[in-house]
Formats: sequence, C-alpha cells, structure tokens
Amino acid sequence: MTDFDTPGSLAPTGLYIGGAKYMVIQGEPGAVIRGKMGPGGVTIKKTNLALIFGIYNEPMTPGQCNMVVEKIGDYLVEQGL
Repeated sequence: MTDFDTPGSLAPTGLYIGGAKYMVIQGEPGAVIRGKMGPGGVTIKKTNLALIFGIYNEPMTPGQCNMVVEKIGDYLVEQGL
C-alpha cells in the first residue's frame, strides 16, 4: 500500500498481479498506479476502503480502462468508501 504514495518505487521491480509482471508506467501519488504488459495493462485506483483493479487487453485502450476504473473509484470515494 505504501507504493501508492510513490508509484515510481515500483518501476525497478515491476508490479506482479496473479503471477503476471506489469511494467509500471505512471501513477498519481496516493490514488492511482498504471502498468503495461504487452498490448494490455492494468489500472489500480485506491479508495478509502478498497482497491479497484482494471485489467485490459486489446481492443480496449489504456485510456478507456483508466476512465472506467477512476470513475468507479471516484464514486466510491464520494460515498465514503
């Protein structure tokens, strides 16, 4: 969880989800981590009580995944979750 404070700290080692390694490409400190693996990737949004994971592959684009995951996460934050 501390990696959300400084998303760049994951860059040297990568992010492992379900045994798959994602290259961390960017993030928003305290809120979002984004990773890439081949033609797909992952967006992770942190809320007060949950982590929202969006794992995508073609034909979905990174921007589409980011928008959906972040909107769901923002809604949960607004609800106090």
